[in-house]
Amino acid sequence: MSRVYNFSAGPGALPEEVLREAADEMLDYQGCGMSVMEMSHRSKVFEKILGEAEQDLKDLMQMPDNYRILFMQGGAHLQFAAVPMNLMKNRVADYIITGQWAKKAFKEAQIYGKANAIASSEDQTFSYIPDCSDLPVSPDADYVYICENNTIYGTKFHTLPDTKGKILVSDISSCFLSEPVDVTKYGLLYGGVQKNVGPAGMAIVIIREDLITEDTLPYTPTYLKYKIHADADSLYNTPNCYGIYMCGKVFKWLKKQGGLEVMKARNEEKAAVLYDFLDNSRLFKGTVRKEDRSLMNVPFVTGDKELDAKFVKEAESAGLVNLKGHRTVGGMRASLYNAMPLEGVKALTDFMKKFEEEN
Repeated sequence: MSRVYNFSAGPGALPEEVLREAADEMLDYQGCGMSVMEMSHRSKVFEKILGEAEQDLKDLMQMPDNYRILFMQGGAHLQFAAVPMNLMKNRVADYIITGQWAKKAFKEAQIYGKANAIASSEDQTFSYIPDCSDLPVSPDADYVYICENNTIYGTKFHTLPDTKGKILVSDISSCFLSEPVDVTKYGLLYGGVQKNVGPAGMAIVIIREDLITEDTLPYTPTYLKYKIHADADSLYNTPNCYGIYMCGKVFKWLKKQGGLEVMKARNEEKAAVLYDFLDNSRLFKGTVRKEDRSLMNVPFVTGDKELDAKFVKEAESAGLVNLKGHRTVGGMRASLYNAMPLEGVKALTDFMKKFEEEN
């Protein structure tokens, strides 16, 4: 069977070149006689894999020296708890609610202290980003939290909120490495890697060094202390070795493509193809306010649930898979992560045009 165009929101498509390389090295990684899956995380070979992955990510993001990279297990959900446990010194934090994942993180933070929802777009099914230019930031807030790209709803913060001097914490799971980022604007960024960076099973945390302290909430589990991971260079326990290896391959692939400026231009071109079609379609329509549209996740509907289901089914037969919208919103969603080629998006719009004519 030939490869399909995979529009899944996560686990998302990975670059074919990376998958082929990993397949070639599956039984014998660079002459060491074993797979990365079976080697010791304390071995010199794996330490080199880890060190290179970290350096390549620093290079790609042009990260200043006062930030640390932590490869942690548990995906983004575990960070919903780790963030307040490590950063909520005053037991107060402000959250901007722009979708389901920000809402879940907000609910988690309420367990550990006073979490305030200082802005929300829930009144219009999270179809826009609220104005964050003058927020009622709590004077004693330890941080302001956002989910930067909303995978389910297809919105993106194109301008970061004015946090009035408070630390900005951002979940960047679904826009990770899709465009250049000024790391210095954040105290902490993190992302589950399974959307745009690697296979599922871990998160990458990027944290400013001054925020890594012993001073965590009293009942913080050892594994959730950022200092533990920073001091051990992400080797406190057996990490997700194969996941780190695959992420490292993706980092090298991104460098080879020309870095994040190139990826941004490609992603803008791909998104424009789909959005232009949606804006002129008689059958399909996008669900997000234009100025808040994501480059990575594009939700759309026909307005008829039965027709939506028919579209998803027929698209799958045409090799365009995982287009069904998230179960909480229905409709369709195309995720255009870095590994999705322009040809895939054009194949999708050609199919949509044909479907429109027939229905």
